Amino acid sequence: MEITQFICRSDNFGVLLHDEASGLTAAIDAPDAKTIRETLDRKGYKLDVLFITHHHMDHIEGITALKAVYGTKIIGPEREADKIGGLDEAVNEQSGCKFAKFDVKVLETPGHTLGSVCYYFPHDKLVFTGDTLFSLGCGRLFEGTAEMMFSSLEKLKALPDDTKLYCGHEYTKENARFARSVDPDNVALINRAAAVDRLIAVGETSLPSSIKSEKAANPFLRCNDPDIRKTLKMENASDVAVFAELRKRKDHF
Repeated sequence: MEITQFICRSDNFGVLLHDEASGLTAAIDAPDAKTIRETLDRKGYKLDVLFITHHHMDHIEGITALKAVYGTKIIGPEREADKIGGLDEAVNEQSGCKFAKFDVKVLETPGHTLGSVCYYFPHDKLVFTGDTLFSLGCGRLFEGTAEMMFSSLEKLKALPDDTKLYCGHEYTKENARFARSVDPDNVALINRAAAVDRLIAVGETSLPSSIKSEKAANPFLRCNDPDIRKTLKMENASDVAVFAELRKRKDHF
């Protein structure tokens, strides 16, 4: 699978997946139809399938324009079908879906929104997490609870370590600043933050990350870590309580 990643709007990621065998191309979310079309034109592709992760406008704004040009099949979360509109296939964890010959697992990951989903491509070991799991961070709790988001992150954390992670926004540099404030002595985090700084400095993006890297450096996946708990003075708290405190602190960081 060929992956093309680019920036839409100011900090949204656009992502194209191209299967050379079938010639089919998919996108993850539709932040900006113009930028997506320009990238498709540059590659010589048309957009066959669009996978939507959640209903926020910066992820769905381009749906109508892209469908009008390419006749794109729109796949999105069943729980948010009414908010997204125009879905050709409403999916859930039981239904799954396909792209070309590949099975795609739909992971229901409420928290950022109540119906958020992530798309896991086991054949190519890829996961597209929208605004649920970010590189070195996680999404804000606009609709769900801390318990919901913690459970969703644990689901993603259970994917194979070598799964490549693509998320919805380029927030990694800022996320690293917060992560280091609560986990300052974590060598994996220090090294990841330095690598991100180098990438950003030369105009590259910080992705893909990996599940292994996030488990080692992302504080939101490390709620049971004794050093983080000590920093928060929450040595005896539940993992969910630690997560909730981390999320609250990040909201005001």
